[in-house]
Amino acid sequence: MLKALSDPTRMEILRIVAAQPGPVCACDIVDRFKLSQPTISHHLKTLSKAGLLISRRSGLWRFYTPDPDGLDRITELRSLISG
Repeated sequence: MLKALSDPTRMEILRIVAAQPGPVCACDIVDRFKLSQPTISHHLKTLSKAGLLISRRSGLWRFYTPDPDGLDRITELRSLISG
């Protein structure tokens, strides 16, 4: 999880997805960065494998939501660090 969060682009992707009230299309995430679609897909896959995002496929696109368990682990980690 920490390795996934060590990349600034992945942190920003997680912030974008977590700030939305519902699932976010990968196409909308790609539009927010000056990176190629395959690069964004790689970052999304890394965040999903780390347990921070949940994805579901609908047609040609994947939609992402934050994984509540992953967000809880981030909160626990923050509390451990800040004491």
